[in-house]
Amino acid sequence: MKQIILGTAGHIDHGKTSLVRALTGINTDRLKEEQLRGITIELGFAYLTLPNGQRLGIVDVPGHEKFVKHMVAGATGIDLVALVIAADEGIMPQTREHMEICILLGVRYGLVVLTKIDLVDAEWLAMVQEEVAQFTQGTFLEGAPVLPVSSATGQGVAELTQALERISAEIPPRTSAGIFRLPVDRVFTMKGFGTVITGTLISGKVAVGEKVMLYPSGLTSKVRGLQVHNQSVEAAEAGMRTAINFQGLEKAEVNRGDVIATPEALVPSYMIDAALHYLPSNPKALKNRSRVRFHAGTNEILGIVALLDREELQPGESAIVQIRLETPVTLVKDDHYVLRSYSPVRTVGGGQVLNPIAPKHKSTQTETIQRLNALADAPPEQVLAHHVEAAGYGGCSFGELMLMANLPEKQLDRLLQSLMSQKTAVQIDREKRRYIHAVTFSALQKELRDQLAAYHRKNPLKQGMPKEELKSRLPAAVDIKLFTLTLQQMIKAGEIAAEEDLVRLAAHRVALRVDQSALRAKILSAYDAGGITPPSFKELCETLDTPLEPARQVLSLLVNEGLIVKIREEYYCHQRHLLDLKQKLVAYLTAHEEISTPQFKDMTGASRKFVIPLIEYFDATQLTIRVGDLRKLRKQPTS
Repeated sequence: MKQIILGTAGHIDHGKTSLVRALTGINTDRLKEEQLRGITIELGFAYLTLPNGQRLGIVDVPGHEKFVKHMVAGATGIDLVALVIAADEGIMPQTREHMEICILLGVRYGLVVLTKIDLVDAEWLAMVQEEVAQFTQGTFLEGAPVLPVSSATGQGVAELTQALERISAEIPPRTSAGIFRLPVDRVFTMKGFGTVITGTLISGKVAVGEKVMLYPSGLTSKVRGLQVHNQSVEAAEAGMRTAINFQGLEKAEVNRGDVIATPEALVPSYMIDAALHYLPSNPKALKNRSRVRFHAGTNEILGIVALLDREELQPGESAIVQIRLETPVTLVKDDHYVLRSYSPVRTVGGGQVLNPIAPKHKSTQTETIQRLNALADAPPEQVLAHHVEAAGYGGCSFGELMLMANLPEKQLDRLLQSLMSQKTAVQIDREKRRYIHAVTFSALQKELRDQLAAYHRKNPLKQGMPKEELKSRLPAAVDIKLFTLTLQQMIKAGEIAAEEDLVRLAAHRVALRVDQSALRAKILSAYDAGGITPPSFKELCETLDTPLEPARQVLSLLVNEGLIVKIREEYYCHQRHLLDLKQKLVAYLTAHEEISTPQFKDMTGASRKFVIPLIEYFDATQLTIRVGDLRKLRKQPTS
């Protein structure tokens, strides 16, 4: 059976709570203060079973202007509204404000209930009915049933019940697909049970024993018990007024406005992109960066409205805005919200969320504004492509896209597969299911080509660029997985080549000029003449009367070719002499098993300046191993 939530709306003292009691027999004013003062302060809850067996969860909201924020919290998740207007007073200020809130929250079904008809005559009632017809014109309640009712005498209650049954049949059933989310509207402790929270389950489903998370704090707990309409159940789904009993969660850790949801499914954010409709009833324009009260779910948070394409928003106008909040919220795309002014407090506008985890925008970013405008009515595939491209090199995870597109997991997966098959998106991390846009991937490939080309121009005699150095020159958002994937794709395409830890453009070849060839021969000859005790490279350059940097490039080429071996910084040796020394050392250790540093010094005939680096070089190249003050052969060298 469908899950339907009925909410009341209307001015204070227009009989909302009495009407609920007449329908259900339940008094939703549970607080002592409410009963003494005769006004509703907090949200009240009841349920009604209709003649056809359909059960309605009922949320009774306060009508006093001081408690409109509670009304907004209660209106979250309702499917059907009963706008209550007292026949003896007609339309009043909170009637209008509650109506505006219902419109902003996207309520589509409802009816009007004229209460206290026992206090007026037929002529007065007809006049009020005419006023209601004019008031609802152009709204979702235009043409809706208008039911005269007296909660005191019971007149009209049966007709109201029948009307609720007819409208309920028109409301499409909710889907239980999507992330489990329940905004908290009440939290209390029950003796013998512990912490209990209540709220309207707005999406997904939850079962006893499941692990859940409290947002934005990130605390986790397990569902110990569930109740729907005061009856214990094993599972609850979207559209149900639900009470959840938790294991190991303290009352002080939960607040109204928090959201209970699937662990790790939501992302707390201080900024959201949204479509804003600024109500025509506002007396003045909304200025850029105005301070506001942001209501979404059961939350009220202070923040500012950043107008992205103008400095003022006139009454009745709509715009794409960024709302920057003082504390984080956890929302998904298409969630409805309401804005109220900071002071004096009144409802000024609202709309739907376009991006619940938005980056900070500048008002001058024309392309961003155009894309955000397109998001409002864009098909899901276009929404996904927009967010994946906007994320740049960092990309978007599957979980983030679920929030930004508000799609069930299977549909999202199908659309992402389609984007990849169209070569619009690229999966850069299979484990974390992370994606970047093909345009971004192409830009990164160009960046790699440009970096390698610049490196080859500066170092024409080097075989290639070290991978680590290339990675370090890319934007910080390029992680190792994206870097590796890009290299692999470019190698496969024949654009670049990789040899061990070096990367080069496939077309790059080391080619010496005539003067460089001459310098190469001089350096090689000098190191050959120097044996194992050559001059430092700086001294060698002075002897050859050649600049240090060009000579260092030629030296690097000789090292890459294996003709010159780097022993230590500034100490290089011709490979022929090093090979001779290696053979002598192996022969000595084969015969004597060990050698001391003085014995090695005698073997080389070199000073300690050269002996220590040489013996440490043989250690580093795994030929010898140091045992105390002695060296031994680590393994038999291969020829």
